[in-house]
Amino acid sequence: MRSPLDERPDPDALLAHLQRQEQSESRGRLRIYFGASAGVGKTFAMLQAARHLAEQGRAPLVGVVETHGRADTAALLEGLPRLPMRQVAYRGRALPEFDLDQALERLRDQPEALVLVDELAHSNVPGSRHPKRWQDVEELLANGISVYTTVNVQHLESLNDVVGGITGVRVQETLPDTFFDRADEVVLVDTPADELLARLKAGKVYQGAQAERAGQHFFRKGNLMALRELALRRTADRVEDDVQAWRSNERIAQVWKTEAAILCAIGPGDEAESVVRSAAQLAQQLAVSWHAVYVETPALHRLSDARRARTLRTVRLAQDLGATTAVLAAQDPAQALAEYAREHNLSKLLMGRSAPSRRPWGRRGLAGSLGRAAPELDLIQVGASATQRVNEEDRAPGFGAAPRRYLWATLACIGVAVVCWPLAHRIANDNIVMLFLLGVVGVAMRWGRGPAVLASFLSVALFDFFFVAPKLSLAVSDVQYVITFVVMLAVGLITGQLTAGLRYEALVSTEREARARGLFELTRELAGALQSEQVVAIAEQQLAQQFGGRALLFVLGDDEQLRPSPAEQGLSFNERPDAGTARWALDHEQAAGLGTDTLPGSQWFYLPLRAPMRTRGVLALRPGAAQTLMLPERRAQLETAARIAGQALERVHYVEVAQQALLQIESERLRNSLLSALSHDLRTPLAALQGLAETLARSPLEPRAAETAQAIEQQSLRINAMVHNLLDMARLQSGALKLNRQWQPVDEVVGSSLQLMGAALARHRVALDVPASLPLVELDAVLIERVLANLLENAAKYTPPASEIRVVARVHPGELWLCVEDNGPGLPAGREESLFEKFARGHSESHLPGVGLGLAICRAIMQAHGGRIWAERAEPGGGARFSLALPLGEPPALPAFEDERAGGDERAAQEPREPHP
Repeated sequence: MRSPLDERPDPDALLAHLQRQEQSESRGRLRIYFGASAGVGKTFAMLQAARHLAEQGRAPLVGVVETHGRADTAALLEGLPRLPMRQVAYRGRALPEFDLDQALERLRDQPEALVLVDELAHSNVPGSRHPKRWQDVEELLANGISVYTTVNVQHLESLNDVVGGITGVRVQETLPDTFFDRADEVVLVDTPADELLARLKAGKVYQGAQAERAGQHFFRKGNLMALRELALRRTADRVEDDVQAWRSNERIAQVWKTEAAILCAIGPGDEAESVVRSAAQLAQQLAVSWHAVYVETPALHRLSDARRARTLRTVRLAQDLGATTAVLAAQDPAQALAEYAREHNLSKLLMGRSAPSRRPWGRRGLAGSLGRAAPELDLIQVGASATQRVNEEDRAPGFGAAPRRYLWATLACIGVAVVCWPLAHRIANDNIVMLFLLGVVGVAMRWGRGPAVLASFLSVALFDFFFVAPKLSLAVSDVQYVITFVVMLAVGLITGQLTAGLRYEALVSTEREARARGLFELTRELAGALQSEQVVAIAEQQLAQQFGGRALLFVLGDDEQLRPSPAEQGLSFNERPDAGTARWALDHEQAAGLGTDTLPGSQWFYLPLRAPMRTRGVLALRPGAAQTLMLPERRAQLETAARIAGQALERVHYVEVAQQALLQIESERLRNSLLSALSHDLRTPLAALQGLAETLARSPLEPRAAETAQAIEQQSLRINAMVHNLLDMARLQSGALKLNRQWQPVDEVVGSSLQLMGAALARHRVALDVPASLPLVELDAVLIERVLANLLENAAKYTPPASEIRVVARVHPGELWLCVEDNGPGLPAGREESLFEKFARGHSESHLPGVGLGLAICRAIMQAHGGRIWAERAEPGGGARFSLALPLGEPPALPAFEDERAGGDERAAQEPREPHP
């Protein structure tokens, strides 16, 4: 029987519900039109809904809608108010983007404001306020503006790899699943694959060459069917979450069989593993989720540590097989299972069927109790194999586990009789009965339910034998005492049972409070740690106190190696944890050592320190008692503590990274300011010095004076080049340098660079491998010539005379690569990336002129073009190879796709998309 008080709503749940209501009232509503691929009709359905609202007098504002040249879609836009697109300068062109500021200004104070924003996963042009369009939508919602939008299933972040494996196309524009799940409404727009292919052939999805390429790659029937299944399943999951939220808000207790989800009841018997495996197989066959729950009753709580350890292994097995596991403490397992099934809307309950048990809630009794407690559940019993036998310890855990408890209960009753015997002539028998009942309560509180039952019967017998006439006999002269005996026995049994139950609940609450207090103290102490050494010391101390024994932390360093704890030095060699096992636990992100399947004979237990971004190290624990880690609740406490320690290490790591970044930014700012000021101040006197040197060199002088004048002229030219480099570096970093991008043939740019560096390359052989059939590239020819000239100059400077310098050009997917190779001494090992830092010079370059800005300027120019530059050792020969990667695009005469303006999506060739109207 459940008390009416149990039906009261949870105050925390009510408070959270009220907070969600307040947030939803202040935010706009988000409706997402969701489809399997382009062309299913998402934008069309969104515009139809917009026109329906317009007919009702609530016309939405069209923020951005992509018609892709479809006449029927464009016709729905007529008559709707439209927001002008904002023009954003990008790579020498003005590209249209959604005007977020204008939308906020027009709709912020309007009641029931609604805006249409197509293609939610779109990447905004660099220079926009937000890099992604869904972030624009988030700002609209935060300002109380409702939004209708569209998105395809391939753009969901969690399905990105799945879609890539199906279609062979890696989608770059993705949307976080958390944002999708926060949508107030999700409308599935579904079109069968054959119908969508027919629409593609009819030119209703893409037109011309786009439709042909799409049909050959992305829009294959198998791809469309698989994407449709993903969209249907994702929508079903969303609807299931909505159903669960509705049931929770309305406090609906009955299970709704909307999904055939399975609940597996794990017992302490030998059949538990078979039940778990059967549940996993059934869940796989039905393609549904499943949960596994172990209910620990007072009787099961008194099982031996070995038996509880086996139960823990069964729970871990269920978790490894994909179940959501839980360990519940309750006196009535049937009621606990029914409440769990209702809370999670699980319609099928799988349980074992073993030999009859002498426990009142044995397997048959549990099935009957479940049938009465939750008649809406489908009960499935798994048959026991011939080799499964119920252990006698499981049959009667109360009597077989600790016979001393019953001996003490007997002695307690005898003690009460001894105390009452001298008082028999001074107090009435009613009071003596109370003293015996008090003894029963004490036995129940101290030794539990079974000894309390024995104490109830012994108390009645002792009272009859010593205090009821005729005394020292079990005979009764007064029939009224029979009623006294019956009432005394009933009161004793009921009181003992209630007290034992309260004792168990108090014990469970005390243990739970101790675990929570330990985690709270660990979190509180780690919150004030600012260095990784402090985190290690605090975590080791707290975990050693909570679990006994010794705790050590291996922290992952910047070199990807585990650093041992300083406290390890105080242990002997044989007592220290094994670093190899710790590394294995880190690499596999699994527990190892004591009580696991990996090195179970070890004295140490190894647990990875997981954090949100990555695993930060390994915890090595040598508990005071090996069975400590076998208990489910203690194992969960340790895993939680390890996560807390991992998060603390990650927080400290990013604090250090932020401090270094701030220091580097400030140093960079000061350096750039100094370079800019110094360069401008040097230009005027340097120009005068150079002019005087040129005049002096051209004047009739003695040979020695002429050599001096010529040296002055050369040095002034070198210093002038350095100053120009400093100025160019300052302009590039400040963004003041504007690119003059034109479609240019690469072979002409390479030829101009070679002509410019003719004098420097005079003593070297230059081999060209630049095909004339290379596509045109949109670039600033002057700046790219300077990059190539810098690389050629370096090759000539660091290689001996008569050596060969190669210039190679090749087309790679989406890019054109230019490589400058030499057969000189090569690059410093491990410094390939640091060469591109400002003022970076090799150890052997002190005799060569320069300040170390050339490669830094090259990288800045390539980044301004949206390209890349890197260095590596050339094979064979061992020289140096510097490679440039310039993004390829369509020349102006060809159709441009949105993927080009979004940053070069790899799927441009498979899933072409029209430019903005």
